[in-house]
Amino acid sequence: MATHSTQKFPDARLIFASSEKDANLLYATRFFAPDAFIFFTCRGESFLVMSDLEINRARKQARVDHILSRAEVAESMKEKKRGAADTGGILKYLFSQQKIRTVEVPQDFPIWLADRLRKNGFRLGPSAGEFFQGREIKTREEIRAIRKAQQAAEAGMEVAIDMIRRARMASSGQLLLEREKLTSERVQQRIAEVILRYGCVATHTIVSCGRHTCDPHEEGHGPLRAHQPIILDIFPRSQQTGYWGDITRTVVKGRVSERLTLMYQTVLEGQSLALKEIKEGASGNLIHQSILNLFTTKGFVTGQRNGLMEGFFHGTGHGVGLEIHELPRISPGAEVPLRAGHVVTVEPGLYYPGIGGIRIEDLVLVTKKGYQNLTRFPKYLEV
Repeated sequence: MATHSTQKFPDARLIFASSEKDANLLYATRFFAPDAFIFFTCRGESFLVMSDLEINRARKQARVDHILSRAEVAESMKEKKRGAADTGGILKYLFSQQKIRTVEVPQDFPIWLADRLRKNGFRLGPSAGEFFQGREIKTREEIRAIRKAQQAAEAGMEVAIDMIRRARMASSGQLLLEREKLTSERVQQRIAEVILRYGCVATHTIVSCGRHTCDPHEEGHGPLRAHQPIILDIFPRSQQTGYWGDITRTVVKGRVSERLTLMYQTVLEGQSLALKEIKEGASGNLIHQSILNLFTTKGFVTGQRNGLMEGFFHGTGHGVGLEIHELPRISPGAEVPLRAGHVVTVEPGLYYPGIGGIRIEDLVLVTKKGYQNLTRFPKYLEV
């Protein structure tokens, strides 16, 4: 069936999702719920349709104009003999009341519900870009929420590095803490415990060591070892607000090779270069390219060797908010220029098999003339 465009003048905008999983719905309502529910806007007003299980909580917490009881809507439909009171039927009934015919939906809108609405005669079309473009520019309230999540991330980083610092180097090269092997899993668990005290949850935390550090998204497993790089990448989400923090540091317990030291200094220089260029109107593509050029001039070439990528082969940064990865990007081909109010990571890295990986990441707020660093944790290689 052909898709009808509603970009110019949709009568309504509709989301059907769980706000625990859907950032757009959480942004629109500021209300957490595990099960999918109906949200739509029409003529400048917002509506929720909630089950009996959630309606009282929604009335207290949701930032919307009208909260409708799904049970009461279903009863009204039954009295008027308006058909089945499933999600599609309820939307048909409510949209008819509001004289809605054209509807804009997010690009990930459920296809089964889209088909049902089209079958009922509604013109449906996906948004051309981000459903709420205002999400990119963070308000003072949002920045405070991100700061709190970042504080939790830094608390996790502090305890993780302290464990590595206190560890003893065994003759085997493994790190021992309190007579037990210090493993990635053990450090990840401790990070999670500390971050939970800050009202946040940390999942898929990266504590990788040695050869594992050459894969930027390898979470790490097994014993941590002396004289090898350990990448710690922590990105917790606030259970209260849904906003994320993000920080990465790389440390070594023991002897550091000259090559690894030079890699660390080069990555740090690349991050400093990016920070100097960040301001309103700056191009994420050009910032990334300037770092890539710096690394090449320092002898750290990016490319494929023996079937594996090495060098600097991921983006410099990404937006952070209600999603851990959102617009804008500081990366190759980034089209959206930076704007005051963007919150972005700055995380260059270098990765070479046989040596290991280095990544350093701060979270910053873009301003008209530069940036404000939301990260206070120090940067050092040797512990």
